[in-house]
Amino acid sequence: MKIIISPAKSLDFESKVPTTLHTQPRFLEESQKLNKKLKTLSKNKLSSLMSISDDLAALNYDRNQNWKIPFTKKNAKQAIYAFTGAVFQGIDVNSLHEDKIPFLQDKLRILSGLYGLLKPLDLIQPYRLEMGTKIKVGKKDNLYQFWDDALAKSLNEELKEDELLINLASTEYFKALPKKVLKVPMITPVFKDFKNGQYKTIMTYAKMARGYMVRYIVENNIETIEDLKGFNIEGYGFSEEMSSGNNLVFTR
Repeated sequence: MKIIISPAKSLDFESKVPTTLHTQPRFLEESQKLNKKLKTLSKNKLSSLMSISDDLAALNYDRNQNWKIPFTKKNAKQAIYAFTGAVFQGIDVNSLHEDKIPFLQDKLRILSGLYGLLKPLDLIQPYRLEMGTKIKVGKKDNLYQFWDDALAKSLNEELKEDELLINLASTEYFKALPKKVLKVPMITPVFKDFKNGQYKTIMTYAKMARGYMVRYIVENNIETIEDLKGFNIEGYGFSEEMSSGNNLVFTR
């Protein structure tokens, strides 16, 4: 089983990491090309391109200028400890037993506009570059064109013919993995809460639930769809009635 998730805009490069284990991103050469382009963008251009405030533009301008390889434990941090958004709060890696970290490293992949496809222990430096950003790099008009089918092919190299691929990424990032290229079908869990008389996806809760499911898979060594249906964290339960095809719906 492999699990894919989106990255987070919020980052923590101050807190200490409880492990010395680390790896290098597979697509660093491509990341360098993207960073080279980012370095040419002014603060005003970044603000306009990414629809962010002047303060955030200034922060990310500095990040782009300071970005450099090689990545070391002194100038970079493992991705799973650096991202701090809702999905990663749900995973709560700092409370995960250290024996589970190798399992997490094997199973989880993080899609990224700058880094392509990350393993949890891959070192990264601070950045902001969402997959949907319409940045032109060479002859490529956007990041979907830039990454093309490279990320899907990378996953294919890791996936066995009968292995499950669990999609817990957002639509924006999921689009970076062309279905026609992947050699196995995706299983997509969907999380719905009962509100105002009906079940609906509330994104704040859904993001946390994606993280809870990653943790559930890792803690329980989940390898099958039937075991995945047993997910019952924070009141969620599998709904056979609402599920269809490769979409597994969990409600509460």
